[in-house]
Amino acid sequence: MTDRQTDALVRALSAFQIELPSWGFANTGTRFGKFLQPAAATTTEEKFSDAGQVHHWTGVCPTIALHVLWDLPRGVQDTGPVRALAVKYGLRAGSINPNVFQDQIYKYGSLGNPDPAVREQALAHILESVEIAKGLGSRDLSLWFADGSNYPGTQNIRHRRRWFEEGLRAAHSRLADDQRMLVEYKPFEPAFYHTDIADWGMALLFAQSAGPKAKVLVDTGHHYASQNIEQIVTWLLDLNMLGGFHFNDRRYADDDLTMGSIDPYQVFRIFHEILHFEWETGKRGDIAYMIDQSHNLKGKIEAMIQTVTTAVELYAKASLVDHEKLAHCQAKCALVDAESCLKDAFSTDVRPAMREWALSRGLAADPMDAFRQSGYLERITAERSQKNMAAVTSYA
Repeated sequence: MTDRQTDALVRALSAFQIELPSWGFANTGTRFGKFLQPAAATTTEEKFSDAGQVHHWTGVCPTIALHVLWDLPRGVQDTGPVRALAVKYGLRAGSINPNVFQDQIYKYGSLGNPDPAVREQALAHILESVEIAKGLGSRDLSLWFADGSNYPGTQNIRHRRRWFEEGLRAAHSRLADDQRMLVEYKPFEPAFYHTDIADWGMALLFAQSAGPKAKVLVDTGHHYASQNIEQIVTWLLDLNMLGGFHFNDRRYADDDLTMGSIDPYQVFRIFHEILHFEWETGKRGDIAYMIDQSHNLKGKIEAMIQTVTTAVELYAKASLVDHEKLAHCQAKCALVDAESCLKDAFSTDVRPAMREWALSRGLAADPMDAFRQSGYLERITAERSQKNMAAVTSYA
């Protein structure tokens, strides 16, 4: 690498952070069942402890996203204990995720439900989540809705759109000055005929309608096959409406596979578009990088370390693109040379530089190996296996 590239890589790595999801350390499954792991976290403290391990060895994961019903079941009463856990494990509470899809009352939707009482209950939960975020010092309220329908003609889509607009505006009105509301989208599942927030355009319109503190959240698994996600990213950047990401990978649909396991070049292209935007505008994008994956078969902590390491590597590769040369090639329509700016950066082995950067900051040169040598996994397996295996018996 040239001196310019080395300097760019060091600046990029020193600024990069990515948020861990609490639910990524717990037992998860599919519609068909769960395969429980003896070391999986079953309490909020165990999730903090495991996330703390990932941050300890990688150095780039200071925050943990929390799901209100799963991590703060008593609502605002749990903010004190959670703040204590954050201090104990060297983390901060990250994005707060309301849950308006799990309870039976949401069978026909939440903010889009035809029953005003259900809409009122869903909004009350979201507003409580805003207060939870304030109590934890969390900036981002992350909103994903399962709302939709499975059969043609069974719901009034126009009414549901207006109900969503009203609910999101009400939630936005309760945000503090330093808080944001991130609106996520998904084309299908669990709704299979129509989904109320099905794509980035719908999320964008809802966010713009809600107010200036609302942005769009892009989940890399929430798109149709072969959709150009980096184009969506560039549009949202240009409109100042890109709030954050949920990173994962997919082969077919929303598969929740490990980030970069199927198409690492796509993640690289996303990071490149962001860094190119920052170079061109001279301002850093206010973007929350978050992981949202379900590790049903891989070990939870190892899968997270693998994910974070991959994210750092792809971000580092993207930082190597010669933006000035690329801009010149684009202006001249020098197609081969322009594409080579990306391909050359992507093919560069940045791992030696990553190791040097890590060592210079007192981090592990090889986070996975360091974690495996630490004995942490063996200890928590011994401590948690009986509880997790008891769950296997009750589940069966």
